[in-house]
Amino acid sequence: MDQELINKVEKALDNIRPYLIADGGNVKILEIEGDKVTLELLGSCGSCPMSTMTLKAGVEEAIIRAVPEIKKVDAINVTDPDDPNARMPFITS
Repeated sequence: MDQELINKVEKALDNIRPYLIADGGNVKILEIEGDKVTLELLGSCGSCPMSTMTLKAGVEEAIIRAVPEIKKVDAINVTDPDDPNARMPFITS
């Protein structure tokens, strides 16, 4: 993987990580191939029924906006909202 591209994607992710971490989650780059990034959702993000929306509306948007070379973002473990094992993160006020 191109280290400069990895650094750009990591910087984009660092802008949204505080929001993911606040809900008990995080994200890790697994692979960058061509114009596609493959991620792993960690912690609560990996089992949350909102993970599809988080990936598309949050993570993907942040990466594509900051790194125009990237056109597609996927995750290996997005939880389907209808999955009976999906769990919302525990949020404290």
